[in-house]
Amino acid sequence: MKTFTVKQNTTLKAFTDSTYPQGSFAFNSLIKKGDIRVNGVKQKADCPLTMGDIITFYTTKSQEEKPSHFTVYEDENVLVADKISGVSSEGLFSELSAVAPYPVHRLDRNTSGLIVLAKNLAVQDTLVQAFRDKDVEKVYLCLAKNAFKKPSAQLSAYLLKDDKSALVRIYSAPNAGRVPIKTDYEVVKEYGDYALVKVILHTGKTHQIRAHLSFIGCPVLGDTKYGDFSLNKKYNVTRQVLVAKYLKFNLKGELAYLNSVRLESRFNAELPNKTK
Repeated sequence: MKTFTVKQNTTLKAFTDSTYPQGSFAFNSLIKKGDIRVNGVKQKADCPLTMGDIITFYTTKSQEEKPSHFTVYEDENVLVADKISGVSSEGLFSELSAVAPYPVHRLDRNTSGLIVLAKNLAVQDTLVQAFRDKDVEKVYLCLAKNAFKKPSAQLSAYLLKDDKSALVRIYSAPNAGRVPIKTDYEVVKEYGDYALVKVILHTGKTHQIRAHLSFIGCPVLGDTKYGDFSLNKKYNVTRQVLVAKYLKFNLKGELAYLNSVRLESRFNAELPNKTK
């Protein structure tokens, strides 16, 4: 059993996703069985919550022990987690808040891989700036529709975020509200109508990889927002096959020691039903 207090108005589903990863994994089952209570009363998934509400999850021991991440690296300054697909960054941050309360960046919920949290505010400020200054190299692997015109390229475009639709749009020309983005890709291996692709981000904007690859006609396999829905259906993939695979720091000052740390996700960009 886990109990939480609501800090701002929201809904039960949104609160669970952003606060308690294990509850999020088992959410539908818990709701069906009446094992989530709001102020002691069973509720539906879309139940509105207000500040001060008490939420109790009657999760089992096995549900509570289901991991949301694996720790890749930890010292007195930072924690690097390997996030499991399906866990929101906010939920992970909530779970790790007692250990590393200062998030440095985030990943989309269904993207797995490496995510960095700081253990004090000064380290957070330094690392956030390092990400902005491109002193951190982020390498992703994904499966994408194999319609690439070149085996590798550096893509430049402009991104416009639409907060109302929770989507971004990519354009080839600048205009008001559009921010420049730059994405490198390299086709690593071809599998017929899809390919394994390495992607390096030079800018880290919302949904950048997913939207940028879709813009050139090569959407990430499994992407339900920007993807090729017939291809997703063919391979029965309902989450984007996208992994934040490697991180490399190029820092100066007190955190320069992190430059020698090898950071690699245990997750691979592969079809979910692939047998090893």
